[in-house]
Amino acid sequence: MTTRTTIAAGAAIALMIGLGGCSTSAPLDVAAPVATAPAAEPSEPAPSEAVDDAEAEPVAAPGEYLDYYDGAIAETPGLKVLFFHASWCPKCRALDEDIEANAIPDGMTIFKVDFDTANDLKQRYGVTLQTTIVYVDDEGELLTKGVLYDDTTLDALIAAAP
Repeated sequence: MTTRTTIAAGAAIALMIGLGGCSTSAPLDVAAPVATAPAAEPSEPAPSEAVDDAEAEPVAAPGEYLDYYDGAIAETPGLKVLFFHASWCPKCRALDEDIEANAIPDGMTIFKVDFDTANDLKQRYGVTLQTTIVYVDDEGELLTKGVLYDDTTLDALIAAAP
């Protein structure tokens, strides 16, 4: 038997074994009737269950971690943080991993800003070191900033909030 024939035969056997595992050993009875519960009719909420839309509290958007893009600050509601990150920086990678591994608080958006290319943002906010975080308002005005070089955790980022 040639090598090609051996490979082809082995592949065919593996395919048959794999497909054989997809079948079921119990026969399927397609004629058996299926009982279903009658559909429930919608009912009006009891007066105690009614919710006045004016009293409903707004729900904060889930926390997000996104790459920065032009217009991101204006388009994003809630608390905004710019994280100046460099891929070659071990402290930046540690903070990045901690942010990815933990839950960002509702209503907070963290924007990952490329430290090496975002010269206009670095100049605007006076950023000179990687791991710098900048909290901004809806117009992009600086609220507070700090460097998380010694404590590269999401908790430290949250604690630095204004």
